[in-house]
Amino acid sequence: MSRVLEFSLPEGLNAKEPPELRGSRRRDGVRLLVLNRRTGRVIHSLFDRICDFLVPGDLLVFNASRTLPALLVGRRESDKSRVELRLASHLSDDSWLALIRNALCEDCPVRGETNSVINFDLGLSARLESPHKEIPGMWKVRFSASGSALVDLIYRLGEPVRYRYVSRPWRLNYYQTVYAREPGSAEMPSAGRAFTWETFLRLRKKGIETAYTTLHTGLSSYLDDELDRRHPGFEEEYDIGERAASKIRVACSTGRRVIAVGTTVVRALESAAQADGIVSAGHRYTGLRITPDTALRVTDGILTGLHEPAASHLELLSAFISPALLREAYIDAVRLRYLWHEFGDLNLII
Repeated sequence: MSRVLEFSLPEGLNAKEPPELRGSRRRDGVRLLVLNRRTGRVIHSLFDRICDFLVPGDLLVFNASRTLPALLVGRRESDKSRVELRLASHLSDDSWLALIRNALCEDCPVRGETNSVINFDLGLSARLESPHKEIPGMWKVRFSASGSALVDLIYRLGEPVRYRYVSRPWRLNYYQTVYAREPGSAEMPSAGRAFTWETFLRLRKKGIETAYTTLHTGLSSYLDDELDRRHPGFEEEYDIGERAASKIRVACSTGRRVIAVGTTVVRALESAAQADGIVSAGHRYTGLRITPDTALRVTDGILTGLHEPAASHLELLSAFISPALLREAYIDAVRLRYLWHEFGDLNLII
């Protein structure tokens, strides 16, 4: 990560609660930082005016993944100690990657052993199969249930993953976008959180098109600052249906802009794009890491949240706009007290 993408983020700029619980704001009442890719011009606006920056024919592509209550608390079968399991990714062999910590100490990894078992309520258990090679505390685990039965148990037993900057636990519906469909994300695909049905109506009236993909997001933090700076990746599951792929192909072939709602959508589209830029439908896994040197084949713009200093997401954004211009805009956002993280303000790069 280039030092040009580092900046100082004051503690007071962490969004601690959903915007609709901050005074009289609604979901769509967050602020919007608009960056012009060509000129570097910065405009400060509000999200409910996003249509002002879009033109008829633009195609917005959304991630319709639904957030799981991905934090489960159970007991190790060996010594009955309480442990916390944070789901990270569903794997192709129907196992999961999960970060395992001491339930009484967020910063304390648990020393796991292959084939050891964690028991949860309602008869659910998880067996540890193998540790991740790069991420301490991350294990491949296999649950005693699978498919829809497992998803049902996760919704009954779990709670949303929450970090220290969030003031207190919030109900799961605060971690969902209004258009979420397919359960699977460990954390909310938060770039689309501000959209309301009124926003979609305004988009339709202006002639702006929409399409939906699914990429189940993993954990944004491994609870280790050094590890988070390196952010070693793992493959995430995504799906692009034929209807969405067709809309994207038509937009690209007719010179209309394809704007991704979230970094997850960028990764899905660029992973699915062939050498000629044609996006094919399909259900796949991707470990694609996008950097300033990546030539984007499909996406012309992105709506995203504001990301922490030196976060890997800033590398992805630097594929759209120069790191120097991005850093300058972020420093301006800090000065104007924009709010960060999943309940914070948004950034449109077009």
